[in-house]
Amino acid sequence: MNALTRFLGDSPLRVLIKLVLISLVVGYIMHVFGWTPADIYYGIRNAILDLWHAGFDALGRFAGYILIGGAVVVPVFLIARLLAYRRD
Repeated sequence: MNALTRFLGDSPLRVLIKLVLISLVVGYIMHVFGWTPADIYYGIRNAILDLWHAGFDALGRFAGYILIGGAVVVPVFLIARLLAYRRD
């Protein structure tokens, strides 16, 4: 088994035939749906950007929840500690 065959996973001719057949099927499906490679690229890019922005929005909401909860929890904790300290 030479290095090229080992790299490709099969003989170069068989790999070429498989790639041509898969390209034909994918090209036909893309034609049916009216997609172009640029549409796929921009679709993936926009999906990643939307997830990125949604993630930071979620982090902003998360920080807001911490601050709102802390406004209640920290004073209650301090009062509870002061009351426990007076008993000791």
